[in-house]
Amino acid sequence: MAMSSGSELVTAIRLFDKQERPLVGAALAAISDRTPDDAAVLRSLLRRLATINEMLDASASLRRDKQLALDVRNEKTLVDHLTRIDGLGGDLELPFKSTLSRTFLLAKIQFLRGLVKSTKCLESDDNDFAHLRHDLREELAQSIYTLLAEELLLALLRKPNVTRATKRRAANQLITIWDNAQLEIDDFSPILEAAWHARNKVSSKLGCLLGTTEYFRLVSENCPNQFLEFFCREEVSRSEGQAFEEFLFNMTYEELQILGDAMRAHGRDSIQPQWASEILGRKIEELDPSGEIDPMALYRSYYRRQLAADFRIMAGAEGPRRTAEAYMMIYVLDQDADDKTDPGLMDD
Repeated sequence: MAMSSGSELVTAIRLFDKQERPLVGAALAAISDRTPDDAAVLRSLLRRLATINEMLDASASLRRDKQLALDVRNEKTLVDHLTRIDGLGGDLELPFKSTLSRTFLLAKIQFLRGLVKSTKCLESDDNDFAHLRHDLREELAQSIYTLLAEELLLALLRKPNVTRATKRRAANQLITIWDNAQLEIDDFSPILEAAWHARNKVSSKLGCLLGTTEYFRLVSENCPNQFLEFFCREEVSRSEGQAFEEFLFNMTYEELQILGDAMRAHGRDSIQPQWASEILGRKIEELDPSGEIDPMALYRSYYRRQLAADFRIMAGAEGPRRTAEAYMMIYVLDQDADDKTDPGLMDD
């Protein structure tokens, strides 16, 4: 049975924040009027999202004391557990509510992607839909950035070269996120959100692989000064500099080495994305000609760089052991901490 407009409004109020609600409502109304089949698919996704949210609401806070048989769980034991995981167990190492929370966020992302796709088909009928789709894409990006931040915090927990104090802060931040599925990245890491949004609006021209053009494009797209200054400070480490180069070019350290070697072998002073694609054997993603951001491209870029960093740790290979975002997240987590000392390793 189709969901009524009234029940859609109630559902939207429960599932989305105040910026998302009017956009979701307007998009569903427009799609229902013009493409009822699409609207039926989207309503089905919305119902599933509501079901997951109901399961989350019925789950106790992760900070509450609980006991199963002789196993006592509380906030302290959960934080201790999270700081010891190595990541090889995947979601099996995480509490069930965290899986529900992550599933809710993934389902929300899929729903918003569906809205973006459906409203794109309506743009030829009315230019107003172009504005609606733009705003929906921005909300989709924020949800993807939130997922990225969660993945980033989980990556810090499994890193052997991150202090226990920092891991405890990362664990506490994750528990807060998992306990409130409506929490988004602007609530806990606005610096990274702004940095990702700026990076998402810049295509790497490559050139001489100096990164000057990419850096000033980030400045022009309002990348936070705190983010840029962190990687340009006098005491920046070699690993931090390498990670920032990866961020600038949307490539791994290894890919940049391959391109540098190829430039010298071919006697080239500069390169273009098409030539780089041929050398690396993969497409170099560029900004859409319309100027619209593609948050999925940023997600792929982060994952490529994160996987490479994990491999370097396991293989003892050259290159940064963390992504640029990880260095920034650690700085943010530790910035306001009372205790700056810890017996763990401080750097890689």
